[in-house]
Amino acid sequence: MVQRKKPVSPTPKVLLTGFDAFGGEALNPSWLAVKSLHGRQIAGHRVVAAQLPTVFGQSLRELRYLLRLHQPTLVVCVGQAGGRATLSLERVAINVDDARIPDNAAAQPVDTPVIHGGPSAYFSRLPIKTMRLTLLAADIPAEVSQTAGTFVCNHVFYGLMHELAHQPTLNNTRGGFIHVPWLPEQGQPSMTAQMMAQALRLCVRVALETPQDIAVGAGALH
Repeated sequence: MVQRKKPVSPTPKVLLTGFDAFGGEALNPSWLAVKSLHGRQIAGHRVVAAQLPTVFGQSLRELRYLLRLHQPTLVVCVGQAGGRATLSLERVAINVDDARIPDNAAAQPVDTPVIHGGPSAYFSRLPIKTMRLTLLAADIPAEVSQTAGTFVCNHVFYGLMHELAHQPTLNNTRGGFIHVPWLPEQGQPSMTAQMMAQALRLCVRVALETPQDIAVGAGALH
């Protein structure tokens, strides 16, 4: 009698995204930090890192493709926030594109919705309060931020949360957005690439192992 092997379940995935350089910068620390974790195993999940273009519209199309391709358990999108001194755990994404500078395709929308007919805002599904406490305990400067801006970072954050809310296959997927400071070579205040990578690794672990945050905020604001 031939014994059949039991099918091996695929390793669940965590999707991390960063952006390409923009605004005349030579690099983007969000991508450097995310890329350093590609292929890592964290809490039984495999990390997949991907770069998004700093372009309205195109960034969301690429993100939607990645969500369909990988069907991740957790999604953390990461962007650069030059001038901030700490790692910023974003609480809310708003349905507004309002660009102070052009994106990498020279688009500069003003007061336009990310998603026509979408709710005014979405809250992060990440346990941001627990993540903050974990980062502070590791001597990593961190804060809960109340604004992700109105540039491509917020565009992607809002688009991500809209997908998680409306795609049945992603209903149980957690997701959110984190801003990182400049690298030292970009200006001050700054954070090293090594600290950013350590912070993201801790955030992923907390998100995978914390069923409920200290104070939960989820869903949409109408």
